Amino acid sequence: MVTNSNFKFGKNTHTLLELPFLEHLTELRERILFLFTGVICLTIISFLEVKDIVKILEYPINNVRFFQNSPGEYFISTIKISFYAGLLFTGPLTVIQIILYLLPGLTQKETKIILPLLISSLILFGLGITFSYYTLVPAALNFFLNYSQEVIEPFWSFDQYFEFILVLFYSTGLAFQIPIVQILLGLLNIVSASQMLNAWRYIILFATILGAILTPSTDPLTQLLLSVAILLLYFTGLGILFLIKN
Repeated sequence: MVTNSNFKFGKNTHTLLELPFLEHLTELRERILFLFTGVICLTIISFLEVKDIVKILEYPINNVRFFQNSPGEYFISTIKISFYAGLLFTGPLTVIQIILYLLPGLTQKETKIILPLLISSLILFGLGITFSYYTLVPAALNFFLNYSQEVIEPFWSFDQYFEFILVLFYSTGLAFQIPIVQILLGLLNIVSASQMLNAWRYIILFATILGAILTPSTDPLTQLLLSVAILLLYFTGLGILFLIKN
């Protein structure tokens, strides 16, 4: 009888341990489904207003006429624009869902660290896109226009133009996450702030290489601007880490 009772108790304990895990999976599935639905809805809304979005994308460059290589090219481009706009607009919802999912399991100390990092990551991504839209995109496109203005009439494929801007937007947005990565590495004691500071020579080389890799164009001006932005972000993250640690 005792053995049977112990066996039942162990089985019940195992069941109790499984339930929270299953509940977490259910909650995670519901939140992912909510975000997926949000992407679809925002993509549809973006598609209905896609002409205005196209005008916004065309704004950084003047004196250029766009064309389509095939009858359906512009239509396909607007679908892609709508989808990526839907993903972009879902960003705040994603951060909110992550916060709501993690919050019950975080201690007060962890909450004070993780929540500001998540919100800062979203803000930095938005700043990266803004910097790309107002600085990098005009600099790159005007460089190409000025380089060929006396020889070639500027007729550009809209689909290729959109892909160029898309790559620049997201690569710059990801580059602006550097301070978040630094702070996480510092808080986890993987790399100290002093070690980051002592590696400044390598960081300059790294920023130059990263600027060249992330920039879809080959013009030196855009690469230089992005490299300088990466350096500023790095030393900003370093300064924040020094303040947190001291």
